[in-house]
Amino acid sequence: MLYREAGDFKTSYHADNHTFPIKFDRIGFWVTLAVAFGIIPLVINDYWANAIFVPFLIYAIAAIGLNILTGYCGQVSLGTGGFMAVGAYACYKLMTGLDLYFASSGYTPGDGAMIPKGGETFEVTGQFLFFTIAQNAEWTVYILENINPMIAVILAGFVTAFVGVLFGLPSLRIKGFYLAVATLAAQFFLVWMFNKISWFYNYSASGQINAPERFVGQIAVTGPNTEPWAQYMICLIFVAVCALIARNLTRGTTGRSWMAIRDMDIAAEIIGVNPLRAKLTAFAVSSFFIGISGALFFAVYLGAVEVGEAFGIQKSFLVLFMIIIGGLGSIFGSFAGAAFLVLLPVLLKVIGVDLFGWPTDLVAHFQLVIIGALIMFFLIKEPHGLAQLWRLAKEKLRLWPFPY
Repeated sequence: MLYREAGDFKTSYHADNHTFPIKFDRIGFWVTLAVAFGIIPLVINDYWANAIFVPFLIYAIAAIGLNILTGYCGQVSLGTGGFMAVGAYACYKLMTGLDLYFASSGYTPGDGAMIPKGGETFEVTGQFLFFTIAQNAEWTVYILENINPMIAVILAGFVTAFVGVLFGLPSLRIKGFYLAVATLAAQFFLVWMFNKISWFYNYSASGQINAPERFVGQIAVTGPNTEPWAQYMICLIFVAVCALIARNLTRGTTGRSWMAIRDMDIAAEIIGVNPLRAKLTAFAVSSFFIGISGALFFAVYLGAVEVGEAFGIQKSFLVLFMIIIGGLGSIFGSFAGAAFLVLLPVLLKVIGVDLFGWPTDLVAHFQLVIIGALIMFFLIKEPHGLAQLWRLAKEKLRLWPFPY
């Protein structure tokens, strides 16, 4: 009898548009945040962080990003793994330093500090944003020193947003199956590029990238000495901010234009929705979130990645399965789908391997069978996924014990 609107009066327009209209939901939301920020960091250990919480939070960000593009805007994408790779490699280059060379013009020697770079000597002549500008007679070099890892993750998101807009341009001409094939081509092209061009992995002989140890204050947040609670907290902060941004975007004018394009793009254009702006903003915001998840996946979770193994086509399908099972067009569905597909392998291992003693490969095959069966079930019986089942359960709870 607690889950009722009775007595929960709305006295302002703001209250009437609250994300959680029922007081019981609001209390549950704040309790969940209090537990997530105040209790779990105190008790979390390495197993819980690396097996459940950190991958769940990172995949939740990726699922939110893909849900914005596919669930809210109706643009099918199979390039999530490639965009996560863009975020990871952008974060790596920002964390390890970046030198951009341009031909010098109008350089006159001064009394600035001299620094060696690439076998030559340069004079420091200025500063631009995070870059130190140095020059000699032939070259002007913009030197990006090692920057704060939090800033590196955010900038990696912006780099991925730019790349996402470039690959989103075909959506202005094609849609449906053809757009899915175009984004699939982006997936294969990006993985090929990061494998082929050695500059992206700093000419490493192994071809993989390794996250250097970086600190926020006195706390290590990347590298081998990172504490489990620090891994968890940095991912939780990004999840909370990304979910808040996504929730407000989808409830505002931008989100309504995305949904109009999804439901019927021609009718949306007739009533004044700009399809160019709507589709490209969806690609930009989606890629921004996915880039952040890729940067966290590399820098905080794995620490070392090889693009073909970590960000292959299976990663794109995994995130797509998350939003199908969790629910298209739902922020909660992104969290539900990510939680389900992160917990499923752990539960199958505990039940199959530890309890019944089955071979590990047999349990892995069972996992694929279960995921495939669930996808077919949800696509046929409940296209809106776990989020819709949760909504129906809440409706029943609001009416209980009455039938209607």
